[in-house]
Amino acid sequence: MNKTMRLKIAVDLGMTILLFVLMAYQLTGDFAHEWAGAAMFLLFIAHHILNRRWVMNLGKGRYTPVRILQSALDILLLAAMLGLMVSGIILSRHVFAFLPISSGAAMARRLHLLTSYWGFVLMSLHLGLHWGMVVGMVRRKLQWPASRGRTAVLWAVAVGIALYGAYGFLFRYQLWLYLFQQAEFVLFDAFSRPALLFFVDHLAMMGTFVLVSYGLSRLLQAGKQGGTGA
Repeated sequence: MNKTMRLKIAVDLGMTILLFVLMAYQLTGDFAHEWAGAAMFLLFIAHHILNRRWVMNLGKGRYTPVRILQSALDILLLAAMLGLMVSGIILSRHVFAFLPISSGAAMARRLHLLTSYWGFVLMSLHLGLHWGMVVGMVRRKLQWPASRGRTAVLWAVAVGIALYGAYGFLFRYQLWLYLFQQAEFVLFDAFSRPALLFFVDHLAMMGTFVLVSYGLSRLLQAGKQGGTGA
């Protein structure tokens, strides 16, 4: 693994960790939330610099179903992150408090809530499209030989995590409400559950969307191979 790939992994891992910190706004408070958001902003820029070939190659090559899905998710994620950054700067009371911004807070608050939860979903889906690469790297690192039994067990665990995450997303935290602006304020109380469980729940919810996009990409790839073979 070369230095560039290691740097990419470090940046992506940092963004993933910061995502959970940012989702725990009620636990961290304004000050930590803003600095975590600023760090996410810098890592997001670094991510796109390291992956600038993706932008340069947007108009090149053939668009397979998997590439269409990946490009659509990446563009939507970019839009969500830009919305988060702009609204976050407007709402800032600490990191960007020096900026002469005195209006737009109400609209920025709604935009921030909307794009934060869409950002969570889209980042999870984005991760799922690259999950095969993550699994391959772990397998090579641990030197695991191919095993149908192990694969079946891991899939069962993944499905279990995804189902638990789906329950949290739909019922316990009702995050779907924020995706469609059915709620203008965060309704759940982060202090009603131990902090560790809060992060476990959100990790499981991320796992739900990781499994969805990973499974969908596998189906699209299988369909392409089947179509080619026919």
